[in-house]
Amino acid sequence: MDLGLNGKVVIITGSSDGLGASAARTLAKEGASVVICARNLQKLQAVTTEIAAAGGNVMAVQTDVTNPAHLENLVAQTVQRFGRIDALVNNAGRAAAQAFEQVSDAAWDDDLALKFHAPIRLSKLVIPHLRASGGGSILNILATGGKTPAAASMPSSVSRAAGMALTKAMSKDLGADNIRVNAVLIGLVESDQWVRRSASTGVPLTTIYSTLPRDNGIPLGRVGQAEEFADLIAFLVSPRAAFVSGCAINFDGGMSAAV
Repeated sequence: MDLGLNGKVVIITGSSDGLGASAARTLAKEGASVVICARNLQKLQAVTTEIAAAGGNVMAVQTDVTNPAHLENLVAQTVQRFGRIDALVNNAGRAAAQAFEQVSDAAWDDDLALKFHAPIRLSKLVIPHLRASGGGSILNILATGGKTPAAASMPSSVSRAAGMALTKAMSKDLGADNIRVNAVLIGLVESDQWVRRSASTGVPLTTIYSTLPRDNGIPLGRVGQAEEFADLIAFLVSPRAAFVSGCAINFDGGMSAAV
């Protein structure tokens, strides 16, 4: 299936490794020009070299998404290089899970700054360019805890729930401009965090990936793969998903109790 991404320009935050980098690789293979950003310049350069070597059109911009000036620079450099923006994937984030009474004011502020305020600021900067392109897509990468928060899941579950409300409200406001806004809610997926856990605990990665589905009740019996996540992202930001907006799609193998 041709997704119609050839010549489209997509910004992906948090894309120096893991799921964000995987999405960048897939989008580039589909013909999109991808702009990747993160704080770690060395990792960004490695991903850029890999994508470019495979024939992809890619630009890296070192960015701290919690810094408004960095976001302005990211958008300005994108437009200067490619002349347009067609999609934004708000992917930057990290897990933070404690019991309510253990979460400090600083932890609440840091989590909301990264996972809620940063997507708001960047979306505002990108929207005029999406309008100029005749419409486009904003995709917020969240977590299933936003729908079904567990004990000791804060502040992440709360900021992710706020991201869901933001997604739906934005889809209502921006639909008339042919700007679609959706969210993908991540469950358990192969990622660098499990590699790090394997290294720190001495438990083989294969053992971790085999026990996670059993311990967390994943009906499909396995964790997700980064490439599968990337395929979903590519579809949702593409013209093939032209009538999909205001949705929060679980990417969790059926694990979540909520639809």
